[in-house]
Amino acid sequence: MALKNKPNGSIFISHRALATIASQSALESYGVVGLATKNLAAGITQFLVKDPVLGVNVTYQDNLVFIDLYIIVEYGTRIKSVADNAAELIKYQIESMTGLNVAKVNIHVRGLRISNTD
Repeated sequence: MALKNKPNGSIFISHRALATIASQSALESYGVVGLATKNLAAGITQFLVKDPVLGVNVTYQDNLVFIDLYIIVEYGTRIKSVADNAAELIKYQIESMTGLNVAKVNIHVRGLRISNTD
């Protein structure tokens, strides 16, 4: 959990809260059509239990947030641009909503999806 010390007490922000912000931000990014699991075991778990933070891994180290995000990109878009835009949006959203410093957002492209067959 992330900890912010304030004069009146402390604020604890859970991994799950940060993962939710990251997943919603990613899904709002142009070219991202979905989130993917990082491995087969997580995929089976996701099939059994629908988890809104699928494909997001949040870690803390020295009051810095590190995010690993596993995405599926729209076929035909420039993958590097989509990944860069998603990383910037996630970093901006987490920093503006929580006041925490995001050290890194690592984007892992797990696949491509063709959405329009016309």
